[in-house]
Formats: sequence, C-alpha cells, structure tokens
Amino acid sequence: MRLLPPTALLAASLVMFPSAVHGHAPGRWEPAAARAAAPSTVRPAPLAAPPDGSADSLPEYRFTGAGFDACTAPPAEALRVWSTASPYGAVNIYSSGSQRGCQQPRLTPQWVATVRAMGWQLVPTHVGLQAPCAEREDKPLRIDPDRAEEQGGQEAGEAAAALQALGLGPGSPVYLDMEAYPTGDAECSRAVVDFTVGWARALRAAGYRSGFYSSLDSGIADIVAAARAGRAPMPDAIWYARWDRRPTTSGQAGLPDDLWTGHRIHQYRGSANETHGGVTLSVDPDELDGLVAGGAA
Repeated sequence: MRLLPPTALLAASLVMFPSAVHGHAPGRWEPAAARAAAPSTVRPAPLAAPPDGSADSLPEYRFTGAGFDACTAPPAEALRVWSTASPYGAVNIYSSGSQRGCQQPRLTPQWVATVRAMGWQLVPTHVGLQAPCAEREDKPLRIDPDRAEEQGGQEAGEAAAALQALGLGPGSPVYLDMEAYPTGDAECSRAVVDFTVGWARALRAAGYRSGFYSSLDSGIADIVAAARAGRAPMPDAIWYARWDRRPTTSGQAGLPDDLWTGHRIHQYRGSANETHGGVTLSVDPDELDGLVAGGAA
C-alpha cells in the first residue's frame, strides 16, 4: 500500500483544455490556502499523438494525481469514504466491451453522477477483442487480422454509445483494454495497430477521445513503433502497465517522453487489498497525468 505525503495530495488537479481556451474543469475540493500554495495547473497540452497534425476541436479533461482501477465499480458509499481517507482522486470504470472480467451491477448513470459529485474523476475502459496471438483463456474473442480496422471502428461505436448512456460528454476518453500478448509476431502486432487506428478514427468521429491500455512490452511497444512510423490516427492517450512500483509517468524505458506528453496513465502495481477509513477495496494503483471523463452527454 502506498501512502502519499500531504504535499503530494495537494498536487492532484484536474484541468480542462478546449481547443482554443484553457480553463479549469471541476476537480477535487481543496482549502483556499492549499490552492494558493499549489503550482499553476493551467499549462499547454502537447499532443505528440496523433501525429497527423489534424485540427483538435474536442474539449480535453486532464487529471494529475493518484488513481486506481477495480474490476467492478465500487459501492458509492465506499468511494465516499475513500474520497477523504485515501490518496486517490480518480477511478476507472469498465464502461463497455464483451470481455469485461466482472459484472457491473452498480454502473449506472445515477452511480456516475453520484461519484462525480463527490469529486471522483473517471477513466472509462472498454474490454473487447484481443490480439490474435493473445493467450488469455478468459478472453477468447480475437481480432481478425483481415478485418482489424473495421472491427476497431465497430467496437468504438459500442464504446461511444456506452459513454453517452452513462452521461459522459464529448471529449471524454475511453481506453481500449488490450491485454498483454506475446511479442515477435509481426502479423499479430500489425492487427493490433490496425484495430487501434480504426478505434481512434471512429471515436473521434463520434465526438470522443481514444485511449489505449496495454503492457509496456507488447501493446504499448507496438503503438509507439506505429506512431514513430507515421500511422494515423493514433490514440489521444495511453495507459501502460509496468509493475515497477514507481508512481511516475515519465522517464520510462521504451516510452519516449516526447510521445503522449501529459496524456499518460501508469499502472505501477498489480491488484492488492487496500484499506482507507475502515473500507477495504481490491485495487490496482495508477499514477495519472492524463485524460479523464468530463462534461455531460
């Protein structure tokens, strides 16, 4: 369990960056003295990807601080306790996808509105088709390399509809969960990249931002290579798994700092129970300097 010092907690912030005007979006409450002492949160939002230079007209919501992901949306009362007793300010939601690992009985528009009113920032996540060479028996549905880009677009449509249904507005991201897969298979890597291109293009057309989650050694490595090679569109944000217990989003071997600057989440430890305020949840901790949901549908 990682406990942050008070100064680290005060540094957590949320910033909204529309295409032309930078301004604050609603974030965690802080005392006036803490807000005055904190560094400025209004800063440029460099988009190293997508690398196609396309105009960016969607609003952008960025959160910097500690977060976690959990297999199922936690009870609202648990999040109420954790909102003041834990170091966390963001939580993921498995908002869509045919291969989600857990049921989501609490994930409703009312739950979303309730926890956002507490100050929680949300990281929508979609778990759909996996890499053709993936070895996960619990996620048997695979990308068809011959239809990868088309399939990515189809799953983006499902993901966008889910965000709308939950009340999450334009510019909100949804992260494609591409679990780790074996490296060294060129056809498999190409299918993942093609699928992700279709995913990013269709989400942008629907008014949402695209994210991509994977292991640093497999999916992220392939997306980095694709971005360097000029494939477009690339995801607006990445979420990488590297369980090195380092709560940072920069200085990571294999992920150049000039790509996705300010558009990153780092899952730095695997699942474990944590107790805050007498409430225990099983979580994977993350460090965010990246995109979260915002607005209203």
